Amino acid sequence: MKIKADIVIVGSGAGGAALAKELTKSGREVLVIERGNFVKDKDLGTQRAGLGFYDRCGLRTSKEGVIVYRTLMVGGTTVVSCGNAIVALEEELKDSGIDLSQEFEESKRELGVEPLSDNLIGKGSTLIMDIGNRLNLEMRPMTKFINAKKCVSCGLCILGCRTGAKWSSVSFIEEMRRHGGKLLTGLDVKTVAIHKRQAIGLVARKGREEFRIYANKIILSAGGFGSAVILKRSGIDNAGNKFFVDLFNVTYGVLKNKDINLYKEPSMAVVSTKFAEEKGFIIAPFIDVPLVLRWLMPRHKHLRGHRHRNLLGIMTKIKDDNKGKVTEKERFFKIPSKEDYEKLNAGAEIARQIFMEAGIKRQDIFVTKPRGAHPGGTAAIGEVVDNNLRTQIENLYVCDASVLPESPGAPPILTIVALAKWLAKKLIMEVS
Repeated sequence: MKIKADIVIVGSGAGGAALAKELTKSGREVLVIERGNFVKDKDLGTQRAGLGFYDRCGLRTSKEGVIVYRTLMVGGTTVVSCGNAIVALEEELKDSGIDLSQEFEESKRELGVEPLSDNLIGKGSTLIMDIGNRLNLEMRPMTKFINAKKCVSCGLCILGCRTGAKWSSVSFIEEMRRHGGKLLTGLDVKTVAIHKRQAIGLVARKGREEFRIYANKIILSAGGFGSAVILKRSGIDNAGNKFFVDLFNVTYGVLKNKDINLYKEPSMAVVSTKFAEEKGFIIAPFIDVPLVLRWLMPRHKHLRGHRHRNLLGIMTKIKDDNKGKVTEKERFFKIPSKEDYEKLNAGAEIARQIFMEAGIKRQDIFVTKPRGAHPGGTAAIGEVVDNNLRTQIENLYVCDASVLPESPGAPPILTIVALAKWLAKKLIMEVS
């Protein structure tokens, strides 16, 4: 099948959806191609559905054993994020010639970013914050794109929001369609069609059917995995390097107080960024969904009898090195470095201190292995794209976490939305 469009965007996550919305509002003809499908609101917030839209059921693992989470669905990872809105890498991007100060402010207003409402900070998060502040950790409510009036504190942010309290880029896709933009789902883009060093289209597949999509401009927003794979298959050999994942671990403690836990509280309700600049990590209350905990708990025999409601958890998220790689076969390599482990261990030790101050015994505390949740860096600015987000192939751009010059060590959604707004303005001006 052959399809024609002015601008084709691959991916409907934070970058792709924001671009599509801004470009269609300006009158541009836009087609968004998404590998996944729409997930109905009624199917969000359930563990069974989560196994369906997480890539490989949330078990996509490197050769070295590091799990990295990503979703394949309309809205991408924004649907299953914790709703965190942090200004990340603003100065680093400015050093690369990209000033997002205006776009950050626009994005905050549009996404409704504000500190999490006090009435949504439950007993578990409050206990962690109070003890953390007694230890001079400077914990405070996390800034989020969550509507407090709609949030029901189900605690299942990472499985999607059934009430619509949390912003996701699905809303941008819906706005794009209202302005005449089109969306094709279930298409797996294989490569960029190139003629005389110009991108002229894409080759994609849906089942056994091949699609050839022709466009004047192509923007890859398929994420730290997807965009790199397409670029490598299209002959851009230096794509796929400098892979980071924002490694994290979770320190768990069994608090034998049925009235205080993190069960049914918004994930990462409060945060300490005290060590972000100097030591490269943040800490925040977090607990995995029960299904994941069933995989974790059996490794700790004396904890098997305890349930989800007995646990407190603190995530340590780090700014990891960017020495990983993604291949054209969609495999990846990621070995946490010595420095990565030092950061993870430092955060875990602080979490232990908090739990012991809460009366939890050291033997009732355990730490998970490192995992990753924000893949990126694989088409970094200055390496694969220039500071206009253009590749060496004319008319081919990249706009997602893959262009970030280094790990943010913090949730990057707000940064990616701002970056997409910035690129959209440039593309609109080109034809003004």
